[in-house]
Amino acid sequence: MPQPVIDVQGVSKRFGERILFENVSFSIAERQKVGLIARNGTGKSTLLSMIAGVESLDSGSVIFRNGIRVGYLSQESLFDENETVLDACFNHNNEDEKILKAKQILTKLKIANLDQRMGSLSGGQQKRVALANVLITEPDLLILDEPTNHLDIEMIEWLEGFLSRGTQALLMVTHDRFFLDRICSVIIELDDRQIYTYRGNYSYYLEKRQERLDNRRAEMERCMNLYRTELEWMRRMPQARGHKAKYREDAFWELKDRVTRRIEERQMKLKLFNVYIGSKIFESQYVSKSFDEKVILKDFYYNFARYEKMGIVGNNGTGKSTFIKLLLGLVPPDDGRFVIGETVKFGYFSQEGLHFNDQQKVIDVVKAIAEYIDVGKGKHLSASQFLQYFLFSPEQQYDYVYKLSGGEKRKLYLCTVLMRHPNFLILDEPTNDLDIDTLQVLEEYLEDFPGCVIVVSHDRYFTDKIVDHLLVFHGDGDIQDFPGNYTQYREYEKLQVKESSTEQKQRPAREKPKTEKRKLSFKEKREFELLERDIEALETEQKQIEEALSSPNLAVDKIVEMSKRLPVLKEELDEKSMRWLELSEFV
Repeated sequence: MPQPVIDVQGVSKRFGERILFENVSFSIAERQKVGLIARNGTGKSTLLSMIAGVESLDSGSVIFRNGIRVGYLSQESLFDENETVLDACFNHNNEDEKILKAKQILTKLKIANLDQRMGSLSGGQQKRVALANVLITEPDLLILDEPTNHLDIEMIEWLEGFLSRGTQALLMVTHDRFFLDRICSVIIELDDRQIYTYRGNYSYYLEKRQERLDNRRAEMERCMNLYRTELEWMRRMPQARGHKAKYREDAFWELKDRVTRRIEERQMKLKLFNVYIGSKIFESQYVSKSFDEKVILKDFYYNFARYEKMGIVGNNGTGKSTFIKLLLGLVPPDDGRFVIGETVKFGYFSQEGLHFNDQQKVIDVVKAIAEYIDVGKGKHLSASQFLQYFLFSPEQQYDYVYKLSGGEKRKLYLCTVLMRHPNFLILDEPTNDLDIDTLQVLEEYLEDFPGCVIVVSHDRYFTDKIVDHLLVFHGDGDIQDFPGNYTQYREYEKLQVKESSTEQKQRPAREKPKTEKRKLSFKEKREFELLERDIEALETEQKQIEEALSSPNLAVDKIVEMSKRLPVLKEELDEKSMRWLELSEFV
């Protein structure tokens, strides 16, 4: 039976009068992959920092197995500006094997110039170096706080495979639900200052969490009925209840506290009826843009449709954010132009975000934009109601901005964008630092939004739920127009590779000079035959697992086992398909 690598016992933390969590306990076994889920501001990052020994405990203890090595990735990365990338990433005795591993991981994370000074890197690049630094040390326990921030989709998929194949235990906070689902076999949720443990992946967690909430609502209904009868009794004159037992009066106040505690789940469904946008949205008329030798757009034409919800995906540095700034007029094109419809009113959520006055109260930040938002049909939502929709409790609304966590500030910034009542939303990496509950609220908002939306995001789950169309930025001005979401695009890519492979197999060999084409060696021929057999077997296994996971009767241990196997299988299939393509050139 796997032994625990870490045991968290009765840990508590508070800041002033605010209690983040109290008497929290859980353990992580060797090789176990655990995801931590909680709302912004409830102490996820603080808990990871405490476990890693960076922040002190108010009470309780964190016990590590003897001799265990721990790697910790925080959201803040601090480096010596004058160090080279390689020195910052590995400066322990210059072991050749470690240096080679460092170079391999940095290459996968698209840090190419290892002699570059850390001070010249962007914040996102520094975060990737910090991630590489943690992975290279090969710890027994990895503690990762939002590891997918500043990674593009290609890097995220590589990291998925790396962590899935790894033997180390893992404790991770991430908002990327595909990433969470494919890696973690245990989910722990920090809710209402307590820990709830779900022994399955993210899909299993969603199912069991709903059961817990349904039971909680049933209990609340029972409490409400009891509350009404007790309220009648408490309202009697003191003389009428003077002979009643003191314990009954105390029990009432306890019951009232339970009943009036706000259920954390959002009850309100927000619909905007009066957003109007005309039929002319925008037209990109053969726009070109370059920075020195780097081409972003090249004679790009596109006519954006009314009510369209578009996703923009691609590797970092391919020009996604620049495209948005061109559309908004923040960056001028070299050639061509954007023609914007007269009724279009942009709402822009940028990566840089809004700089708040820390001494303002949350409610005042939003009220400075608008006292209420018109939802049509003569109905209005106040600034307070709108904030509550996005999970700012009435108490939080009267907190000062400086008390907010990084994720809560991002959420407040999102509210300030939406309160301006735009009819065309442009969201550049909106999911960074937002908790999953807020992402679910935002997804519902965008699904119901009766205007236009452009989303730039590396969050595949979020993109799949929102968009019905993609622009895929391949770099060097190559932009692919794809009519579907990200998962459909990936399936299309795989189909293209498969069809290309079949076509090459069936294509009759052309007569070529002997110097143009070498023949396969006996060993390569044998490898080629085995690859064909392996690929067919892997495709069959993949289909069987996907069908099994769709079954409602699958046992939990099988769900966990298959969920862990699927990403490993897909990566193996991709590798063998690419090798088959290489060898097929010489068949």
